Amino acid sequence: MKLTQIAALSLSILFLSCGNKNQSNTAKKTAPVFTNKGHELVYKMVEKAGNYAALLKHKDVVYTYTYTTPDGKTDISTEKYIFDGELSYAKYHQHQRTLPELEGAIEQSYDGKEFWVKNNNELQTDPKSLKRAQFSRPTNFYWFTMLQKLLDPGVNYEFLGEKTIDEKAYNIVKISFTSTDDKPTDIYQLYINKETQLIDQFLFTVADFGVIETPFLMQLEYEKIENLLIPTKRQYKKSTWSAEVSDSPWIYVNWTNIKFNNGLKREDFKK
Repeated sequence: MKLTQIAALSLSILFLSCGNKNQSNTAKKTAPVFTNKGHELVYKMVEKAGNYAALLKHKDVVYTYTYTTPDGKTDISTEKYIFDGELSYAKYHQHQRTLPELEGAIEQSYDGKEFWVKNNNELQTDPKSLKRAQFSRPTNFYWFTMLQKLLDPGVNYEFLGEKTIDEKAYNIVKISFTSTDDKPTDIYQLYINKETQLIDQFLFTVADFGVIETPFLMQLEYEKIENLLIPTKRQYKKSTWSAEVSDSPWIYVNWTNIKFNNGLKREDFKK
């Protein structure tokens, strides 16, 4: 079954909601106290990939973000983040999904206090453009730092057992998020490779869009950059809670040209 544009947008809202719920500093290094086996497995995964303290030492990142849906529509942006304060900026060189009605380059930014949007260097004040920036800026930042943020306060862990898929052995950990307003929260089901200790794939729901019963399956490929293992290649589609791969087409997300320590200043994110 082909994913709709709403399903594609759902992923953005998923990461926005998680980013809003879990924007806390996970960099402080303390002796771990595990709530259960699932918590311990996630901790070991983050240590293997690179924890938030390791990420913070790099100060900032610049990279190219490419997002392609099954109908061939593609966004290509240059993303810039400062990790301390979670500042987020993007310049869209191609935006067939994001505000496609606008011609020319689009800039979005979160400067630590407010969101702003420019089109061809002209400040945009319409609600649609601003709402899109409010989605994309924390969403894409969370996307990049997701592995580290799985250790944020308010994250709940449950070890579900073991499973072998394509001759690879996995530990399965359910992730949920503490709700402060009794609203449904997103659920992840992580498949942590026993050999590599990394997440090869995970299932997730999108509570903000009412997508609770039917999960999406996200598959990851990693690249070592500096001292971090980063899932630079991703693909996702609708699935089942058994992580069965259907015949429906994939949505692809790629990060390329990743460079840390670029000397970005907070002023670079101001309008």
